[in-house]
Amino acid sequence: MGEGRRTVLITGASAGIGAALARVCAARGHDLILTARREGPLQALAEELAGAHGVAATVVVADLAESEAPARLVEAIAARGLSVDGLINNAGFSRTTGFLTTDPADHAAMIRVMLSAPVELSRLVLPGMVARGWGRVLNVASLAGQMPATGGDTLYGPIKSFLIKASQGLWLETQGTGVHVTALCPGYTYTEFHDVNGSREQVSAAYPKWMWMDADRVARIGWDAVEANRPRVTPGAANNVLAALGGLLPDALALKMVGGHARRLDRL
Repeated sequence: MGEGRRTVLITGASAGIGAALARVCAARGHDLILTARREGPLQALAEELAGAHGVAATVVVADLAESEAPARLVEAIAARGLSVDGLINNAGFSRTTGFLTTDPADHAAMIRVMLSAPVELSRLVLPGMVARGWGRVLNVASLAGQMPATGGDTLYGPIKSFLIKASQGLWLETQGTGVHVTALCPGYTYTEFHDVNGSREQVSAAYPKWMWMDADRVARIGWDAVEANRPRVTPGAANNVLAALGGLLPDALALKMVGGHARRLDRL
């Protein structure tokens, strides 16, 4: 395998930032393993990227909300004779109806998909990366993980905060091994995400266009950051200002600020 010909596994690759990252990696000559729950979009993306860039794009359908999914996914990859040189933990979703009115099964699925699965997949594939002396792990977190907690979408921010801290810890642990680990923390990004959780109309009306970023730009910034071995990257100047404010403001003022955010969405 040549220096530029590596294989990158991307979870949640069927749309949004995951699909954009697949396009970035393919354009840079990396082979791909694409996984998500929906086979049709994955196959279409695999055919697109193979045709456009001449890379190998393998589809493995998996539902990371199932507790055994990470191990089964890695086993299926090994059965195809493939190794994972890069891992992009992108799969995720949220429930914004409130902690007390959300089905506990949805909360459990959120934790498995966005917290447990990235931890398990990283533990499964990192030893091989270290042994080969090359690896890239990009964990798609969120600006929400750097901000005070919000009501309504109570678990999303804390899960993303965990992912940021875990990424930083792995970054420290893998120094000098040839493995790079980065947490990508996008703010509002044009993807299917808000359509799936039913908040598209509200968030589009609540926030001006300058606060939004294109998924392709976010993906390029994220992959450039992991190549540069940066432990964390937050795309966009406005998002960096918000992240800094979130860390500097006293709790009472910070919670008032994000409480206003929630009320703004509720009024729409």
